[in-house]
Amino acid sequence: MNNKDGKPVTQPDKSRIVSMAIIFVVLCGFSFYMGIIFCSEKDRFVTMYNQNSIESPKESSISSLQIKYTSFPECSADYQDYTPCTDPRRWRKYGSYRLKLLERHCPPKFERKECLVPPPDGYKPPIRWPKSRDECWYRNVPYDWINKQKSNQHWLKKEGEKFIFPGGGTMFPNGVGKYVNLMEDLIPEMKDGSIRTAIDTGCGVASWGGDLLDRGILTLSLAPRDNHEAQVQFALERGIPAILGVISTQRLPFPSSSFDMAHCSRCLIPWTEYGGVYLLEIHRILRPGGFWVLSGPPINYERRWRGWNTTIEAQKSDYEKLKELLTSLCFKMYKKKGDIAVWRKSPDNNCYNKLARDSYPPKCDDSLEPDSAWYTPLRACIVVPDTKFKKSGLLSISKWPERLHVTPDRISMVPRGSDSTFKHDDSKWKKQAAHYKKLIPELGTDKIRNVMDMNTIYGGFAAALINDPVWVMNVVSSYATNTLPVVFDRGLIGTFHDWCEAFSTYPRTYDLLHLDGLFTAENHR
Repeated sequence: MNNKDGKPVTQPDKSRIVSMAIIFVVLCGFSFYMGIIFCSEKDRFVTMYNQNSIESPKESSISSLQIKYTSFPECSADYQDYTPCTDPRRWRKYGSYRLKLLERHCPPKFERKECLVPPPDGYKPPIRWPKSRDECWYRNVPYDWINKQKSNQHWLKKEGEKFIFPGGGTMFPNGVGKYVNLMEDLIPEMKDGSIRTAIDTGCGVASWGGDLLDRGILTLSLAPRDNHEAQVQFALERGIPAILGVISTQRLPFPSSSFDMAHCSRCLIPWTEYGGVYLLEIHRILRPGGFWVLSGPPINYERRWRGWNTTIEAQKSDYEKLKELLTSLCFKMYKKKGDIAVWRKSPDNNCYNKLARDSYPPKCDDSLEPDSAWYTPLRACIVVPDTKFKKSGLLSISKWPERLHVTPDRISMVPRGSDSTFKHDDSKWKKQAAHYKKLIPELGTDKIRNVMDMNTIYGGFAAALINDPVWVMNVVSSYATNTLPVVFDRGLIGTFHDWCEAFSTYPRTYDLLHLDGLFTAENHR
């Protein structure tokens, strides 16, 4: 067929038109379906703040924000210290082997409580920092068992309406200050900014971590919910960083090479049992060149064994086994004096390269991701540090406080991560934090101490508050891009978590929860 100008006209292909129409209908249907998923997912959360809605402090219009309110009943009084995923009511469902019952075991949906946890009778607003480090209200943490059992070790004592924390511990009943002074004499790196992050396994009431705060060392105190009653709750009530957890059958929720120092003061963890998996986990989360400090059995067994309900022969055997295991993991004895022994993890890979193929424990194969740490089973193998990140070792990483704003070597692990994106994020959060302080005048004062960044990327919000009397728990979603190594390399602390489950803490322990951005089906399931 020709048109009126005599030029041929191409006939449309009917089958192609039909195909295009079908594709168009399918795409429309898919878009509608995804819209439903997105909206339903968004409705599950209350977004208090969206970074895209505020470009600068001048643009503070939130009139379009709509908040959907939902009412919940109050839980019964016996739920005042309810911790859903570490609930003693459910312990009988799990065996006591390797204390598995103390790990995270979150209830299924049909068992979850949808009620507001009530405070104890007589609850008062917490005492403000720094006074809170030395005392707290008894009615806020009304636990008498730990007071009676540990009074001779000066963990805490009840005086009138308050608990007083004298700074004692099982291995330092005369005060944590003298104990840490001795430790600093053994480890000079604690005084020059080399050591910034530490983990205290079996922390008691976190007096060790509390003392280190004044020395520029940020310690994450770790303890399970067990018969000691609320060790972590005492720590957080005092304003000291802490999290519920136990080294049992699963990895701790931290990436590899996170901490500069690890500490155990008579934590009674059986380090040499079960193929050495507990010490292997400490090795994994300890930075190359980092320090492991042990006080208590079997250290100084020659003088202490009579008080440990054991024999000198048994303690000598345990000490020899411990030294042998540490040597096989490329630790070297650094210093030892009195009740304190210090080992140092190999600062490079030379030792690992010399390990024989049939040595035990063996090196982990490529099937086990070093940073995988959310419900990841412990394995009796050595996680060898990646040689690509030599600057992440303790001998090479910048000292504190310069380290806070130096682009970490491991940012190259993050898709599109670079020096420029890091610097941009740092600059953005300085502005955002200043704007927050206009919205929340209490931020930056002693009225807010314990802060959680529920959806951090590089820890920028925490970095922006570094000069304020706060500490920040940086949370990276277990389903999101792994940026937590960057957070730790900056000298900050954090954890992996899945917000479909309860966080590893007690009720009433955080003063401010910060959520930046929406949780959607794409980045949070």
